[in-house]
Amino acid sequence: MLTTLRGQLNQFAHLLQAGLFPAIEMETGELSETARQLISTLAMLPLHRFVPAAQGWNGRPAKDRLAIARAFVAKAVYNFPTTRDLIERLQSDAVLRRICGWDGSAQLVPHESSFSRAFHEFADMEFPQFVHEALIRDTQKSRLIGHICRDSTKIEARERFPITKEQAKLAKQLKKKKAQAKRGQKAKAKQDTAKAGKSKKKRIPKTERPPKAPTRMERQRSMTLAAMLQELPRNCSIGTKVSSNGHQQYWRGYKLHWDVADGQIPISMVLTGASVHDSQVAIPLATITAQRVTSLYDLMDSAYDAPSIIEHSIELGHKPIVDPANRGKTTKNVIVPGKAKREFTPAEAQRYKERTIVERANGRLKDEFGGRTIRVRGPVKVMAHLMFGVLALTVDQLLRLTG
Repeated sequence: MLTTLRGQLNQFAHLLQAGLFPAIEMETGELSETARQLISTLAMLPLHRFVPAAQGWNGRPAKDRLAIARAFVAKAVYNFPTTRDLIERLQSDAVLRRICGWDGSAQLVPHESSFSRAFHEFADMEFPQFVHEALIRDTQKSRLIGHICRDSTKIEARERFPITKEQAKLAKQLKKKKAQAKRGQKAKAKQDTAKAGKSKKKRIPKTERPPKAPTRMERQRSMTLAAMLQELPRNCSIGTKVSSNGHQQYWRGYKLHWDVADGQIPISMVLTGASVHDSQVAIPLATITAQRVTSLYDLMDSAYDAPSIIEHSIELGHKPIVDPANRGKTTKNVIVPGKAKREFTPAEAQRYKERTIVERANGRLKDEFGGRTIRVRGPVKVMAHLMFGVLALTVDQLLRLTG
C-alpha cells in the first residue's frame, strides 16, 4: 500500500527508536543525542550507491571509502571545523568509530593524508551532489511542493583572489602605458591628439546603431543546462552586498545559490564566485529544480526581478512571486509616471512571507553544519565541503516533518 512521505518518515523514525538505537546501545553503551542524529542521517542517506568500488590492482589497497564518506557526514553533523578534529575524535570515541564503520581500535582510523585523498576523489566525482539528488528524488518525487524559495548566501573562503592569464596580460599592458605617459611631452601630445580626434567623431543615431548583444539571462533561455552551468564563473572572487543598514559589505570567496522547499528542504544548489549576481543563476537553478520535484510557486527577492526569469518560471508551469525592484525615479517624493514600483496583491504578500524558510536554511547550514568553516581551496572542493553539510541538513529537516 502506498503511503505519504510523512507516513514513510514516521515508519522510519519508529524503526530507529524501537530497533536500531537499542541494538547499538547494547553493544556500545548509551548514545548521545548527536550520535543518534548521526545514525539517523547515515541510515537515510544512500551513500553505498555512489561510493567507488575498490580497484583490484597491484599495490597498497585504498582505505575503505564508505567508512570515510560516513566520517565526512559525521564531520558535518558534529560541526567539526577541521578534518584533524574529526580524526582526533574518531581516535578517542569508540562509539563514533563504530558508527562510521571501523570496528576495533583507534589504529584502524586512516591517516589524515588518506582522508585528504578520499575527499579529493569525492569532490572530483561530485559524490555528495549525486547522493543529495538521489535523496531528493526518493523522498520528494510523489510530493506536490507549494513553494520553492530561491536565494543565495555568501561563503567566505581562505584563498587568494585568483588572476587569470588574460587579467595578468591586461594589467601588464596598463602598467606599460602608464610608464610611457610619464616620459615626457611627446606622450602627452599624442594623448591630446587622440582626445581631439574623439571629440570630432559624429554621434551615430539610435536607428543606425547595431543591435545590442543578448544578455546572459536572455541567452540562457535557449541554452542547455550543462552549457548554462559551464558559462557561470566559479573561481573565488570579491563579493559585495548592501546590509540592512545600507552599508556595503565585502567578502572574498563564493556564493551558494539554492532552492529550498517547504519544510526547509534543500532541493538544488549551484556554487559560483562571490561577484556573480543572483539573477545570473536563477534560470539554471529553476531548471534543475523542475527536473527533480513538482512545485507551484517560485518566491524570489528583488534581485531576481527580471523579465527573462519571470518568463522562464511561467514556462515551467510555476507562479513567480518576485519582490518588485524599485527602479523608478522620484522628484520631490513623486514617482515618475510609468516608473512606479509594482505592489503585491494581498494573496501574493501572504505567500511571500514563506520566503523566510530559505533565510533560516542559510543560518542552519552555516551555524550547525560547517558552512562557516571552509578550510579547502577551489570551487570543486568548497562545493563538496558544503554538500556534506547540505546532506546532514536535508535529512534533519526531513525527520523534523515527523514531529
